[in-house]
Amino acid sequence: MNTQTLIKVINILQHEVKSYKVPIITLMAQTRRDPYRVLIGTVLSLRTKDDVTAKACERLFVKADSPELMVKLNNIEQLIYPVGFYKTKAKNIKLISEMLIKQYNSKVPDEIDELLKLPNVGRKTANLVLIEGYDKPGVCVDIHNFRILNRLGYLRSKNPEETEFSIRKKLPQQYWKSLNYILVAFGQNICVPVSPKCSICPVSKYCEKVNVKTSR
Repeated sequence: MNTQTLIKVINILQHEVKSYKVPIITLMAQTRRDPYRVLIGTVLSLRTKDDVTAKACERLFVKADSPELMVKLNNIEQLIYPVGFYKTKAKNIKLISEMLIKQYNSKVPDEIDELLKLPNVGRKTANLVLIEGYDKPGVCVDIHNFRILNRLGYLRSKNPEETEFSIRKKLPQQYWKSLNYILVAFGQNICVPVSPKCSICPVSKYCEKVNVKTSR
């Protein structure tokens, strides 16, 4: 698949995904564009289902929605349970909040290199903060983007980081911000990891179905 065809796929999916369930971090940003909430919500969402993340965010942000309030909490673990690795995430949330206060005047950085200095913040999280927290260009790659772009035949990447830098080289910047939301929603609802729903896929005719053994 070439870039021109991928852009056609993106345009089709942009309309289709409006009827899909919105990924939790995108939904948070649509409700209230707050870089701190996006950052902490993304940390909570790692290896955790969206419905669990949503409930944990709701419980946590009622108690603390700023670095100053977060560092005063002593029950973060209890508030975010049962997100994956909740004990580690609770420690990192407090460390992130302390670092934001001390080094960034309580403001979440809007540059990827600065975001990557924060505890437990990798490229996926940093890019998502830029996109959903600041409405800035970023290339957020998770398991859905990685799987789908390879399945479509657009990339032959070995991991999410390689996928990110390939997208930055091949795809025009105007499509970067929407790509994550579109492919995550598509990947959660239609282009699932095992036995994708090819029979109802709106872009099936463009897909090379790389490594698809069975489908529905």
